Amino acid sequence: MHITPLLGISADALSALLDDAFGTDRHARTAYLLRKGMTVIEHLSFAILDNGELLASIQCWPVRVGKADLILIGPVAVASDRQNEGLGTQLMQLMLRAATPQDAPMVMIGDPEYYGRFGFSSDDTSGWTLPGPWEPRRLLLRNSNKVVLPTHGLLGPAD
Repeated sequence: MHITPLLGISADALSALLDDAFGTDRHARTAYLLRKGMTVIEHLSFAILDNGELLASIQCWPVRVGKADLILIGPVAVASDRQNEGLGTQLMQLMLRAATPQDAPMVMIGDPEYYGRFGFSSDDTSGWTLPGPWEPRRLLLRNSNKVVLPTHGLLGPAD
């Protein structure tokens, strides 16, 4: 297995992985509305390949809450037949190591029980809203540089 920047992965292979991991109805999810029209952040987006087969990927996107820049993490996708092997954890750790002090705080929609170990929590997101359905406990923030963020606002694509 080896890790490569996501930029080198074909759109068809990535789409097939995402369909496998999340289903073909994935485009209706709120996270897709959050990143609509945005370009992936290259230095934080990676893939894991095994003999040329795409096994897992992580993508990061520019978003905002109010006028504050954020980085939306996700999807973190792992092929259905390779889940529970630590590939998602490996990608999360790699992405966090690749982050620079200049990068904005990170936000994601995910399970706090899983992503809490990476420093994500819903403690500071209760006043934020999303352009679609979501569970408030699953809107997670990682703000390791303690950037001052709005306490209320709509989370959405960066301009």
